[in-house]
Amino acid sequence: MVSGIALIDKQQGFTSHDVVAKLRKQLGTKKIGHAGTLDPMATGLLLLGVNSGTKLMQFLSGLDKSYSATIRLGAASSTDDAEGQLGETRNASNISNSQIESELTKLRGEIEQVPSSVSAIKVDGKRAYELARKGEEVVLKSRRVSISRFEVIGELRAVGEFLDLDVEVDCSSGTYIRALARDLGEALEVGGHLTALRREKIGTFDVSSASAISEDAELIPNGEVLSKLMPEVQLSRQQEIDLRHGKRLDVKIPGLAFATLAGSLVAVVEPAGNQLKSVVVFPEEA
Repeated sequence: MVSGIALIDKQQGFTSHDVVAKLRKQLGTKKIGHAGTLDPMATGLLLLGVNSGTKLMQFLSGLDKSYSATIRLGAASSTDDAEGQLGETRNASNISNSQIESELTKLRGEIEQVPSSVSAIKVDGKRAYELARKGEEVVLKSRRVSISRFEVIGELRAVGEFLDLDVEVDCSSGTYIRALARDLGEALEVGGHLTALRREKIGTFDVSSASAISEDAELIPNGEVLSKLMPEVQLSRQQEIDLRHGKRLDVKIPGLAFATLAGSLVAVVEPAGNQLKSVVVFPEEA
């Protein structure tokens, strides 16, 4: 059975579920999971686990991410992006680079961010975006995120009273780029929202290596994916048998690792005192 991770470059207008459905049909399997969704408006990198590759999602979903985006200053939006209802328009055309840079500085590093009201965060068991789109008031708690890079790329562009700026963002998982656009606009007292968003990287995985939805997806083997995330532990045949039976091994490791037997992936393991135990075990390779 084919397994691994697919890198997909999602195009605008498709939901992440659309991509999953297409991949299921293409590969003839229902067992597909993803490591983080993208809004229909957004484009860029999706990581999808196929068959036993779904076991890797827990190790991929928390990776740092990189985005390119366009922020429009001059109006807030009900969804913090161009798909929502715009509020009052304010003249932002004369805002300078130095004013923007002054506020960007405050949005870098470790910050407290209130997620967008149309995020997928659950509130009383329901997704925030479901409540927001019904017109219900959604109040989300702030969360700590890390922004290692938030920079304007190229020239500012006046579009009537609006001001468009292209940005690049490197951030921790759980960061909302729409919220950065919203907060920048609020800080400049003109409002702001996203008009374009593209996810460029997840960890070391780059959209330049991804397939379009219309192309046949190539899968990266599970072991190759794990080699980018953690060290390898080589097992003896008896250790493999013991690990597959749920036993702990008298092997000390500093953190998560992937265990192999003669180059074949067996499990992801973690420390248990001076021993190691399995976190997930993979099917034996044919």
